[in-house]
Amino acid sequence: MDVLEAMDEWGPEKVVCVSDRRSGMRGVLVIDNTARGMGKGGTRMSPSVSVEEVARLARNMTWKWAAVDLFHGGAKAGIVGDPGAADKERILRAFARALSNEVPAEYVFGLDMGLSEKDAAIFLDELGDRGAAVGLPAVLGGLPYDELGVTGFGVAEAADAAADVAGLSLRDATVSIQGFGAVGQAAATRLTELGATVVAVSTVSGAVVDPDGIDLDRLQALRRAAGDACVLEYGGAVDADRALTVDAQILVPAAREDVIDKELASSTQAKLVVEGANLPTTPAAREILHGRGVTVVPDFIANAGGIVAAAHSMDARYSPLPVDPAVVFEMISQKMRQNVSTVLTESRQRDLMPHEAARELAQVRVRDAMKLRGQLAGWA
Repeated sequence: MDVLEAMDEWGPEKVVCVSDRRSGMRGVLVIDNTARGMGKGGTRMSPSVSVEEVARLARNMTWKWAAVDLFHGGAKAGIVGDPGAADKERILRAFARALSNEVPAEYVFGLDMGLSEKDAAIFLDELGDRGAAVGLPAVLGGLPYDELGVTGFGVAEAADAAADVAGLSLRDATVSIQGFGAVGQAAATRLTELGATVVAVSTVSGAVVDPDGIDLDRLQALRRAAGDACVLEYGGAVDADRALTVDAQILVPAAREDVIDKELASSTQAKLVVEGANLPTTPAAREILHGRGVTVVPDFIANAGGIVAAAHSMDARYSPLPVDPAVVFEMISQKMRQNVSTVLTESRQRDLMPHEAARELAQVRVRDAMKLRGQLAGWA
């Protein structure tokens, strides 16, 4: 990626690439836009992490914070490596040390793909600063996002609100979920509570499909014991991509980016796509879905539940008082439902793709903040 060519009016403001010869650590931090506040976004670990990937995700965070109308800016960090490797802690500690100039002054570590509450605690321990990370284990006074399932809960609330706008009844709807990590599991649980029937679930090991509804309690118990192989233990597993093509009214991609391409967009039977993952649909796919009348809830609207929790955690980093999860869940529900209704209504009235309507909403808020910052700088 040519970072200079990728820069535009929004950012990125800062790109920091770091490495450590002794541990073999390689990573990157992208602070995209801080007009509305300090850059904040998750930290991921994957063998395929790239500067381009992290920059795209950082930009997505800029829109996400603005769309949910909370006062932080877009940022993201990534570490190249296997999150299951035996030397993971050594890599994490090297990454934290390399970014000690930026953390926690300009960025705070959080959780994304490949990292857990335990890893957040490692960051905190390495830097010796309580403000260095959020998403800490409850024993350290943190709000454990994965354990609580805040992002997946928000995805389900967004799906319910979108179904209302699209004229679907969630209570009678069938749902397929690609990805059964923290987001996919929590989304499945909440969707079931809201009356939907989950008919397909996938992990990297495969997919399970049952038109009559999957036994989620059993599958989640197997997930705790066998990890991604839970679909194999469940029985009757098929190819993982089947979760993206199964006949279901609602499709929730909750794994990786760019999984819904032009071909899939042209053939899916889903009436509603709720983006639980970041960037799961390609731009070309979104145009096709829109043309076919398939409602898409953009990722930076649908999966913003995690950043609502992160905002509470950011405010409480140095506080002796723990964050009340009930307050967080209430705000997530309110924010998700309100934003989905606003974006989809605007999309229909102006015949815009939902991503365009959502991005316009976010851009207006970021641009206003940038203008205000410029005015304040002129007065200084």
